[in-house]
Amino acid sequence: MRALPELTNVSSADNLTRPEIIVTPKPDQAALMGVSAAAISQAARVATVGDFDQILAKYNVGDRQIPIRVLLKTDARTDVANLNDLKVPTKFGTSVPLAAVADITFAAGPVQINRTERSRSATVKGNIANGIAAGIAQDAVRALPAMKNLPPQVKEIVTGEQEDQAEMATGFMIAISTGIMLMYVVLVLLFKSFTHPVTILTALPLSFGGAFFLLLVTGKSMSMPALIGLIMLTGIAAKNSILLVEYAIEAIKHGMTRHDGLMDAAHKRARPILMTTVAMGAGMLPIAIGW
Repeated sequence: MRALPELTNVSSADNLTRPEIIVTPKPDQAALMGVSAAAISQAARVATVGDFDQILAKYNVGDRQIPIRVLLKTDARTDVANLNDLKVPTKFGTSVPLAAVADITFAAGPVQINRTERSRSATVKGNIANGIAAGIAQDAVRALPAMKNLPPQVKEIVTGEQEDQAEMATGFMIAISTGIMLMYVVLVLLFKSFTHPVTILTALPLSFGGAFFLLLVTGKSMSMPALIGLIMLTGIAAKNSILLVEYAIEAIKHGMTRHDGLMDAAHKRARPILMTTVAMGAGMLPIAIGW
């Protein structure tokens, strides 16, 4: 990912490792010798991070009591032979070497284990280069061979800006769908017809097409200001359609033919429609060009 020109400052804290001791219990031998998993864990903890139980002695410093931690020396903690000889108590009152009930090995492990939705996760962070759309950068990452050939048990989860945009797009679709349905209900009550509202709402797809075309021509990506503009465009397009259809219906009721009524509505409603559209466009222009 660092080689992609679409991304900058790619980093991941999950590739940091540190040496660790891996203690693998032997269930069969431990059961035969009467050693519990808690006893093995206790012995391994004393060998690595030490023991500081409440019942242990404490060092008195004035009115303070400092817990005393018991642990092996540094050189002893890195010697497998010493770790193997650690005594583990049994339920019979005796003790056995740790090597008799567990396998001890040294390896390198992650500094910390992160989880997302109760599954282990590794996070790779990066910034999008200047002038690059988020969608283009995401497509470049997904085109990498490592991303195309992920193991079956590994899945990709997009976070950060891309996650915010996905949530924003989902909220936008819900808002638009809800608005159109409510608008249709209101228009049905207003015109007392189920067909006239459909005529009015057919202007909405045409307005969306123009908006997406201008985004493509200007090279702008879908963003929060663009979504706000689309919502406002929906209201403007519906209002203009209502002005035309309502006037045409009234003209037809007064004896005009359908063709003459539509032509008369287009002629007499053109000025208020243009005035409203130009005023709204001028008001949204600073936000559209990023002022």
